[in-house]
Amino acid sequence: MREEEKPLLRRLGGHAVLLVVAALLFVGWRSSLAGNGSETSPMATADVAVAAVDATPGAEDSLPLADTLGELPVISDSSLAPAPVPHTYRGQLPQHQFQTYTVERGDTPNGIAERFGIQPETLLGGNPWLSQESSLLQAGVELIILPVDGVLHDVQPGDTLEGVSAQYGIPVEQIVAYEANNLEFPFRLEPETQILVPGAVRELFVWTPPDLSSVLGRSSAEGGGVRPVIVGTGTYIFPVGSRNFTQFFWYGHPGLDIALAEGSPVYASDTGTVTFAGWNIYGFGNLIVVNHGNGAETFYGHLSGINVIPGQIVYQGNVIGTTGNTGRSSGPHIHFEIRINAVQDNPCWFIGC
Repeated sequence: MREEEKPLLRRLGGHAVLLVVAALLFVGWRSSLAGNGSETSPMATADVAVAAVDATPGAEDSLPLADTLGELPVISDSSLAPAPVPHTYRGQLPQHQFQTYTVERGDTPNGIAERFGIQPETLLGGNPWLSQESSLLQAGVELIILPVDGVLHDVQPGDTLEGVSAQYGIPVEQIVAYEANNLEFPFRLEPETQILVPGAVRELFVWTPPDLSSVLGRSSAEGGGVRPVIVGTGTYIFPVGSRNFTQFFWYGHPGLDIALAEGSPVYASDTGTVTFAGWNIYGFGNLIVVNHGNGAETFYGHLSGINVIPGQIVYQGNVIGTTGNTGRSSGPHIHFEIRINAVQDNPCWFIGC
């Protein structure tokens, strides 16, 4: 063999080896397709080969993150999520212990209050219904006696400590300091409970009757008011022929209740002008109001009959109506009031009880 032919044979031998290696790779690729039953790209085959090579202990640390997530289940971590039903704050409820007293015959609000060392207003503070009906303060009725002067407040939905403080004009600190209220920061009030507001006085609604200008048809003169057609004597007589008192004047009941048979005559306690005669929606029932032209007014409530009209002049002792049981009343009687310059006063000071 000539010397120049040897490099050529070596080159041909090298190409033959490459062809054999390529053939073996092709046979292996086809075998892989037959085994998987699906087409796979040469690149995928290479990836499988690489995975097979790297499937050695500790090799998972070097796998790409995307490949790792594809192989492993995804776990949802909700350890920091809030509970579906979070617990709400609830403080201690008020814990009151009150004395009770059963009314006996002859008891009066002032006498009961003095017995327990409280103000008469505090009876109303613990028993608001006392002002609603004439005969509720009767023998056998049970009263709540508050340990200190104040008002027992029924907590309503939406009530706040600041609102209760403003309602009664008592500082928040004073309400919180009353131990039985069990108020702790953040001082939330629980509806359908009661808190005691020390030093408070329950406010009463006072209805104001029409003035003389409304019935005389004249406007008030500047600063002087309407000149009355007639002025009373300044003295007062009993409005009925009975002295069977069922309730006397006190803060919770600013008048006299006198019981007697229904239909009994009612007399004008003094001379004056009728400013109201009709049905009153604030508990008086059938009501007559007489303005006496000297700053005084008399009220006659719960009547069964009315014999006068607004604007009419009546004289002391005239029959103006009949006793009844209308409005907030639980028995035939008359509710009698005397107001001086619109202030409710004790009738006993004027008619002698």
